[in-house]
Amino acid sequence: MKKIFVLFCALGIGFNLHAQKKKTDTVPSPPPVNKPDSTQPKDGLKKFKDVITDKAITKQGLFTVHKVDDKWYFEIPDSLFNRQVMAVTRFSKVAGGGFIYGGELANEQVVTWEKGPNKNVFLRVVTTISVADSTNQIYKAVTNSNVNPIAAAFDVKARSKDSSGLVIDVTSFFSGDNQVVSIDPMGKRSLNLANLATDRSFIKDIASFPLNIEVKTVKTFNSSPSMGGGGGIVISSGLPAAFAAGAVTFEMNTSFILLPKQPMKKRRFDPRVGYFADNYTVFGDDQQKVQDDIFVVRWRLEPKEEDIEKYKRGELVEPKKPIVYYIDPATPKQWRPYLIQGINDWQSAFEKAGFKNAIMGKEWPEDDTTMSLEDARFAVLRYFASGIENAYGPNVHDPRSGEILESHIGWYHNVMQLLHDWYMVQAAAVDPKARKMRFDDSLMGQLVRFVSSHEVGHTLGLRHNMGSSSKTPVEMLRNKAWVEANGHTASIMDYARFNYVAQPEDGITQKGLFPRIGDYDKWAIKWGYTLTDVKDEDADEKITNRWIIDSLGKNPRLWFGTELNPYDPRSQTEDLGDNSMKAGEYGIKNLKRIIQGLPEWTKEEADKYQNLDDMYGQVVIQFNRYMNHVIKNVGGIYETPKSVEQSGDVYEPAPKATQKEAIMFLQKQLFETPTWLFDKTILNKTSNPTSAETVNNIQIGAINSLFRPSRLNIMAVSSNRFGNANTYLVDEMMDDVKKGVWSELASKRPIDNMRRNVQKAYVEALISILNPAPPQQISGLPASFAALLGTNVKNTDVPSIVRAHLVSLRADILAAIPGTTDKMSKYHLQDVAERIKRALDPK
Repeated sequence: MKKIFVLFCALGIGFNLHAQKKKTDTVPSPPPVNKPDSTQPKDGLKKFKDVITDKAITKQGLFTVHKVDDKWYFEIPDSLFNRQVMAVTRFSKVAGGGFIYGGELANEQVVTWEKGPNKNVFLRVVTTISVADSTNQIYKAVTNSNVNPIAAAFDVKARSKDSSGLVIDVTSFFSGDNQVVSIDPMGKRSLNLANLATDRSFIKDIASFPLNIEVKTVKTFNSSPSMGGGGGIVISSGLPAAFAAGAVTFEMNTSFILLPKQPMKKRRFDPRVGYFADNYTVFGDDQQKVQDDIFVVRWRLEPKEEDIEKYKRGELVEPKKPIVYYIDPATPKQWRPYLIQGINDWQSAFEKAGFKNAIMGKEWPEDDTTMSLEDARFAVLRYFASGIENAYGPNVHDPRSGEILESHIGWYHNVMQLLHDWYMVQAAAVDPKARKMRFDDSLMGQLVRFVSSHEVGHTLGLRHNMGSSSKTPVEMLRNKAWVEANGHTASIMDYARFNYVAQPEDGITQKGLFPRIGDYDKWAIKWGYTLTDVKDEDADEKITNRWIIDSLGKNPRLWFGTELNPYDPRSQTEDLGDNSMKAGEYGIKNLKRIIQGLPEWTKEEADKYQNLDDMYGQVVIQFNRYMNHVIKNVGGIYETPKSVEQSGDVYEPAPKATQKEAIMFLQKQLFETPTWLFDKTILNKTSNPTSAETVNNIQIGAINSLFRPSRLNIMAVSSNRFGNANTYLVDEMMDDVKKGVWSELASKRPIDNMRRNVQKAYVEALISILNPAPPQQISGLPASFAALLGTNVKNTDVPSIVRAHLVSLRADILAAIPGTTDKMSKYHLQDVAERIKRALDPK
């Protein structure tokens, strides 16, 4: 028994085997109770060290990022909850064949991280639609009407070591297909992407920096090409990878950029200066009218603290943070200096706003492994291996203030093809260097420089100024001294490519042929970026309004003509000068010279006349541009935005004399067959005569455009608004067109086949107004809405005028038939007369 007792005591178990012992004997202690661990969180969360173990790879920055084995964690400090963050997702590497390229934008959102009610964290997407001051009573109503969606929820895994933040697991969020950090729904549909293949999608890396976090992922989507069509035609939709593997893989990069706690001071938008804009609705207790706050998009340029007084005195100062654009290392080396020059050319514009060295281009530091092309801290000109003939200049901005945060200019390799073709057909009559299929690097470099400046202008906030060229008198474009000093347009943001008005005898050099940053561009930057010493945006608006009034009064070349106005003939693409007809005549003179030189200039060994075919096509396209420039004058309405301090009307009709001049130009240059374009030495080598001639299509297109119901309706409305004496009347215009198009009725000359086609198109265009075709049904759009997409002139004077015109025309045709001796001409007239008869009396 003694041995047994000792054994049990060793195990901590005591037995009272001897009841006869006295009470004073020692009583065994009760079993020990485990005390709570004072380091265990009271809220039931795991210890920080149990989640972020010794295995963790930690990166400090905006959020502290931890990687533990295959898990990724964000440690979000309390100070950053509810702060607005811009999430920018870009393609890093893409599947081929989708016309998207590494570096292009895939998605963009403003988000906030906020603490949830149940030991969780929410990610909300911020939709800035309506705002109100939080001190106003109406703020409650605005808040109740604008709940931001919760895009994701995360369980809190632990608190920070010092309890100053929360740790969440973001692995599945980034490796999955969450819209906030993935391709948006429209993009998926256009690429024919289905569900995410989770077993082939993963996080490559997450890096943290002081103001941003960069998340690199690989996402694979299942994709089955869709097949459709009919009549033996098979149409497929899908990327080549979908055909090959049934899946499409992308590498993506999402940047989370902390937006400033205090947004940049806004500058109110003004339609007289061409800036991109953002907006939201503002509500306030003291309002009697809701305010739509529209503000321009621009970079934040501010003097350094020590230079503020110098800036106020008008001295040039360097900004706190200059605008720096890096050149993609994928860019061929011979073009990099020209791209950088195009960026640096804007320095002179910023000097007008008081800043020196405000903008600069640099080569990408390829040896710096801490920098990434997709990192949202850097503005980059991305170079795409693409056959697309284009370039574009976007920006990402803070929707609260318009502050531009970064820009990735898109530069397609084949933009050089576009530049070559433009320059040859617009300048080869004057510049011998343009008379070959491969330009010298120095010439192509200057062309690249001009496009670089244009696209950078967009990233600075500037829109197209299509009206700028209209402020240059046509004859000044032939004045060597003037045009080389001032440029052929006041804005590089215009689509005024090269000086096609200049004639060989004018002796104008490339300086007078190329676009450049001009008076308007410098003034627009001055207007947008010069700081005012006022804090109130209303006061700032009054100051910038006075700048506009004073500047335009002194220099009309600063006028901005919006690209969004389809009715103002002063605001057009690809045009030059203040008179489309005069500019077009000079342009056609040069085209006649160029077309004669094309057979020699396009020769390259082993070429199968492809070069000749391409460049002849470019000549025809340029000719068509001149026609369209002229047509827009007919029924044109000038729109000149003004504030109440300025005199004159905002809207007025294009001068009647100018409109009649436009019709005379079309009669001479287009409706009278332009035989010079039918160079058989070219056509017999490049064009199979199995379809309508391209020039004939241009003629028919011009007729249809002139007689478009919307144009005729505008002319009718204008006569009511401005008076018959001040406007070009519909029936007057139709009579003028008839005199030219149907001149053979009086002359009894044979009507050649080109003219016969034009005359038939003339009649059919008018018949379609009397007997319009039913509106086309658009998929997903109710039939009742389809008619709204066109101009309904049924209850206007237009059909009445057209009917009277057709009656008169038929009478003239019937009178001419007996005296027409040419057989085909007589057949044609009989046919047309019968068409008109049936249209006038369908029964």
